[in-house]
Amino acid sequence: MILVAVLNEGPGSGKCETALDQPTTCVCGTNLRTSEMRTKAQLSSILASLILTVGPPLLSIAEEPVDEAMESSPVIVDATELVAVLSPTEGNQTTGVVTFKPADKGKVAIEARLTGLPPNSTHAIHIHQYGDLTSKDGKSAGDHYNPMHHPHGLPDKENRHAGDFGNLESDQNGNADFKLTVDNISLAGRLNPIIGRGLVVHAKPDDGSQPTGNAGDRIAVGVIGVKNPKD
Repeated sequence: MILVAVLNEGPGSGKCETALDQPTTCVCGTNLRTSEMRTKAQLSSILASLILTVGPPLLSIAEEPVDEAMESSPVIVDATELVAVLSPTEGNQTTGVVTFKPADKGKVAIEARLTGLPPNSTHAIHIHQYGDLTSKDGKSAGDHYNPMHHPHGLPDKENRHAGDFGNLESDQNGNADFKLTVDNISLAGRLNPIIGRGLVVHAKPDDGSQPTGNAGDRIAVGVIGVKNPKD
């Protein structure tokens, strides 16, 4: 509905004009100068009625609650296999490739091949919060990946950080092969997705102690990403 006020018309003229072919409500005064207060009162009353009629639906739209569960859900990526390429931090020589594949009953199989480790040594390997390799010492990868807020633990502990993979051991040539299957992460699903997180190899073994296993410096770091299926 269009509200039209006719100003400066003669008494009883009743003229209401609009360029739009729509119903109109006309508020006519004999003369604006002599009936200004009455006209303003009429307009205020009509406008108040319109606001009360239109207002609640508009307010209800503006106050529509947000589905927090949907906002917090991770993005699901079509990834059949993930990979992390490890590079040495400053002053170290360790490199490697780690793959993550789906296994039976929703588990994830992890396989790693590393070189450049000290011979016959043991080293912790963990997923960390961030795929950020900007610092030379690897600390920009953040703390252990622990979305469920569990205490730290070795892989034989049911309640542990999602990124607690325990230890790998090098041979006399400084090479290490590592295999582990876990059930507390997913590649890119809703259970502790690891895509985009950091992967860290430490200078010392993980002894299972709190808060992070006393594993020492970070000697190699990588980012977990989608593996090319053609490789």
